[in-house]
Amino acid sequence: MIKIGLTGSIGMGKSTTGQMFVQRGCPLHDADAVVHELYHGEAVPLIEAEFPGTTGPLGVDRAVLSQKVIGNPEAMRRLESIIHPLVRAEERKFFEKAQSDKADIVVLDIPLLYETHAQDRVDVVVVVSADESIQRRRVLERPGMTAEKFEAIKAKQMPDAEKRSRADYVIDTGKGLEAAARQVEAILDDVRSRFAQTGE
Repeated sequence: MIKIGLTGSIGMGKSTTGQMFVQRGCPLHDADAVVHELYHGEAVPLIEAEFPGTTGPLGVDRAVLSQKVIGNPEAMRRLESIIHPLVRAEERKFFEKAQSDKADIVVLDIPLLYETHAQDRVDVVVVVSADESIQRRRVLERPGMTAEKFEAIKAKQMPDAEKRSRADYVIDTGKGLEAAARQVEAILDDVRSRFAQTGE
């Protein structure tokens, strides 16, 4: 089973591209979606114990939790030590199901793939990218987003150019959905033929 790591900076079109892989029969594991579920389930009592007052009847209150961890590296490390093992456990369940379903390729949507060294856990890395002007327009159209927030998020992410230089494949999402879909198909064809030749 070939593992593709899908990543890209904010506003580059990663979620939309991930669904293109799904439409072509590749199971997708979305790390952000898993964290969202954990914040309403298994992680709630663990986070409340570590950060009292950050949860309520609906689960983790992200705004309150953010106030406790943003700008506090030690608190962020404590939070990550709770969340990362739970996400990895869900990832293992995902792999087991994909193997039992006889999937030949699976996709791991990991926003901070290079920043967390997750490239070591996948066979191939696909980076989604677009011109900075397109990225900025997409992000600033999001509800509640400001230019300051956008710059702060970008500052925490590896620069797009560096991600592209490290990637096995780059998908340009700035040329429309059809062009992106063609790139996804070409990547899947190439990955299958590469791994068939090497016998991996």
